[in-house]
This record gives sequence, C-alpha cells and structure tokens, in this order.
Amino acid sequence: MDGELSAAELRELRESEADLRIVDIRPPRAFDRGHIPESENLPLSGLPEEIERLDGADRVVTVCPHGQASVRAARLIAAYEGCSGPVESLACGLEGWDGDLETGSEDPPKQSDAN
Repeated sequence: MDGELSAAELRELRESEADLRIVDIRPPRAFDRGHIPESENLPLSGLPEEIERLDGADRVVTVCPHGQASVRAARLIAAYEGCSGPVESLACGLEGWDGDLETGSEDPPKQSDAN
C-alpha cells in the first residue's frame, strides 16, 4: 500500500489522472445508494476472488465508509502482482467525502443529502 489520500487529493486525481481506478469495497446495496462518480464496486468480501478485475491498473484508490476497511483492501490489492502502480486508500472514507455521489439518477445528490 502506498498511503492514504484526503478527499481534496482524490478530487484532484479524478481531474488529472486518466487511468485512475476508484474501488468502492462496500456491499452492492450500499454502493447503489451512493458512490463516488466513476467508481467501481468490488466488495471486500469477494475481493480475493475478483482481484483480477484490476489487472493492469495504473493507480487504484480504495473507498469504504470510514477509511478503515479500505486500508486492508489497499494492502491486499498492492500485494497483487497485476497492479503495478500506486494503491492508496481514501483516509476519510465516504463519511468525509464532500463531493457529489452517483446513484444512477440524473442529478447526483451531495453527500449531505445522501444520509
């Protein structure tokens, strides 16, 4: 694992990093209720079996509700030889994310509206 990012650092990465993979490790129902736009759902419980989905990833940021479980996921992904770039965790988790969330609707709610 290559460290943790703040919400501001992740926002900057989303704007500048073309090959960024944001991996939300929550269960699918939680992911569907609201997630960072362009993130993908890869639940922690199935991560070892599904880790191959990250083959060739240049940079990965893991996300969970509070920033704790995503550290474990980042460590697991970093140990996987299919990922050659940095693997980081969103330190604040979704709890500290103040950007938009995507729910499948046309107008994503703000984090404060999604609680």
